[in-house]
Amino acid sequence: MVLISNHTSPQDIWYILIGIPGLEDLYTWIAIPICSMYIVAVIGNVFLVFLIVTEHSLHEPMYFFLSMLALADVLLSTSTAPKMLAIFWFHSRMISFGSCVSQMFFIHFIFVAESAILLAMAFDRYVAVCYPLRYTTILTSSVIRKIGTAAVVRSFFICCPFIFLVYRLLYCGRNIIPHSYCEHMGIARLACDDIKGNIIYGLTMALLSTGLDVILIIISYTMILCTVFQIPSWTARYKALNTCGSHICVILMFYTPAFFSFFAHRFGGKTIPRHIHTLVANLYVVVPPMLNPIIYGVKTKQIQDRVILFFSSMSMCC
Repeated sequence: MVLISNHTSPQDIWYILIGIPGLEDLYTWIAIPICSMYIVAVIGNVFLVFLIVTEHSLHEPMYFFLSMLALADVLLSTSTAPKMLAIFWFHSRMISFGSCVSQMFFIHFIFVAESAILLAMAFDRYVAVCYPLRYTTILTSSVIRKIGTAAVVRSFFICCPFIFLVYRLLYCGRNIIPHSYCEHMGIARLACDDIKGNIIYGLTMALLSTGLDVILIIISYTMILCTVFQIPSWTARYKALNTCGSHICVILMFYTPAFFSFFAHRFGGKTIPRHIHTLVANLYVVVPPMLNPIIYGVKTKQIQDRVILFFSSMSMCC
């Protein structure tokens, strides 16, 4: 352990990331699927963004939002997975306070931004189903850019205070983080100072950002269902619901493990083992990014057609 004197300056602190407490003997084997999922996530999402940017037929609001989601997935997995793999394979556990805070900021920033993007995608589906004739006039290129900018700006202003909240604390000796990456409360709990402000701000922002996004997504899909069940034709109903299928799957993958970690961390500390918390958190940053492009590729015919056409042209060139 690195010894730290009382009230050490944050710039002099080095933390030790344990990884997954209790599963140290399995690190090599745990790293293999995580590495595989990370590679698939990066390749799949980068290819999806490339496809949407280069294929003019995919220049529609839904696919622009999907490209934003894919880019956020790449950033989320890249900000966490390399350090996780370094811990599991090379026992590279040391991380400076500045690097830890930077990783914390990007993780929370990308999470809040992804939540906003999923809300934008729910609004896109609401307009497409409830106001199909006005779809292109409501979701113009200008509106899409403003929504994307608003998601980034909102996330920035929500997550910036986390940096000041951890820098204001006094640190005096504890430097072991029982996790594979840095997050706000993980850093705050190592301080020998009052962290009520950190707790209150974290909970408040979670409710006002992610919690509000979830409520608005539920409202959007409630209105979508009300509209769909007013359609007399079963075929038209199925077609309308099918356009939302991919997005619903992505929403469930994004929010389910997030809420599991959130509630388990606060209310299930004694009943759910710590290594389960940490393992779910580790899988959370690679599994959804890996599955998102696969889900959209399987369930969206336009993307399927573009992928087939792309590889067909590539094989002809070769």
